[in-house]
Amino acid sequence: MSVADPLTTQPIVPTSAPSGVPRLQNGDRLTRIEFERRYLAMPEVKKAELIEGIVYMPSPVRIVHGEPHATLAGWIVYYASKAPGLRFADNSTCRLDGANEPQPDLMLMLPASAGGAARIDEDNYVSGSPELVCEIAASSVSIDLHAKKNAYERNGVQDYIVWRIEDGAIDWFELVDGRFQPLAADEKGRFRSKAFPGLWLDAPAMLSRNLAKVFAAVDEGTSTPEHAAFAKRLAEAASRVPQQS
Repeated sequence: MSVADPLTTQPIVPTSAPSGVPRLQNGDRLTRIEFERRYLAMPEVKKAELIEGIVYMPSPVRIVHGEPHATLAGWIVYYASKAPGLRFADNSTCRLDGANEPQPDLMLMLPASAGGAARIDEDNYVSGSPELVCEIAASSVSIDLHAKKNAYERNGVQDYIVWRIEDGAIDWFELVDGRFQPLAADEKGRFRSKAFPGLWLDAPAMLSRNLAKVFAAVDEGTSTPEHAAFAKRLAEAASRVPQQS
């Protein structure tokens, strides 16, 4: 099946036995089109990324990464259960722009009917900018807080969350006038999203893996009038989408 690309009229055709297709190498400088061509010819590779035109190859995932990842995923899914219509994804390729094809740890997206910026291409890849992206990073020197952050900022991601494992900290950036600014936590250490009303993150509880408190913060946030209005808007947007027979 050919892979349609939103930025070109030329399809990318995957094959199980490529002839003369170079393998992806860490540090390669490629366009997103060429990156996809090589990536599709390497089905054994599960998480290569193109960030600002540079290829980053995957490394084995340890539990120190996997556990925070799963915890954040539970938080997002719990919130989405209270706002039907939202789309979310775990480790899914995102066609961000011509030089960037990351595979974010987690994404949360508004549906197109409610003004979401991202779309799902015909070949089932996310294309465009998710409203919220989460990444698990080693520390403040990681790519997630430099080149990748710049790419997300430039492409209009509204909320960007980075859990720095080695530092024991969570950063939340919100897009303000086209630039990422640190989001201030409230007196209880909770972050509150503006893009997703009611999406509250109790950072101290998340860092200590206290899921009961993490979910309690979401319960409190989704009990607000702002979240009720948001859920109503999602429902109204969904009702305007033609139903497939």
